[in-house]
Amino acid sequence: MRQRHRYEPPSRRQERRPRINEQITAPQVMLVGDEGVAETLSVVDALTRAREQEMDLIEVSPKAVPPVVKIGEFGHYLYQLQKKERKQRTHSKQVEVKMLRFGFRTDKHDLDRLSDRAREFLAERHLVKFSVRLRGRELANKDFAAQKLKAIVAGLLDVAEVEQEVKQAGDSFIAILRPKR
Repeated sequence: MRQRHRYEPPSRRQERRPRINEQITAPQVMLVGDEGVAETLSVVDALTRAREQEMDLIEVSPKAVPPVVKIGEFGHYLYQLQKKERKQRTHSKQVEVKMLRFGFRTDKHDLDRLSDRAREFLAERHLVKFSVRLRGRELANKDFAAQKLKAIVAGLLDVAEVEQEVKQAGDSFIAILRPKR
């Protein structure tokens, strides 16, 4: 007879919270004060100091030897951590690949406008992907299309570096540029 498995909903994502008070297992800890003064104590001594101040003993750096702890309000400490994470998330902007396409017969003025647009994207620290699409009889003049794309890339080398050289991809030529560091 086959055994049935009971459905178990996925458990909530385990939050990695710092250990506090009796959860700290190391025999020795380094207690850091508000002024930055550090001293090595036993966990029991550090706990008694925290209780005297009616605060919590919070493990700040568990991987250090001995683990670093500090005395403070646990709720306040968590709030400060969340605030720091939020700030980091807002500052870490994802790099996008901006695509600029033009045709085989696109004229000089339109190409200048495209290269100006590419300069704007590069100034915003985005990658820029150029694409020249060939259709029908244009496929007979692949060299002309590749030269046109290489000319645009050469015109942007003062603000960009080549991430991917001009190469053929199916019925089009592509090149990817990244902003200079």
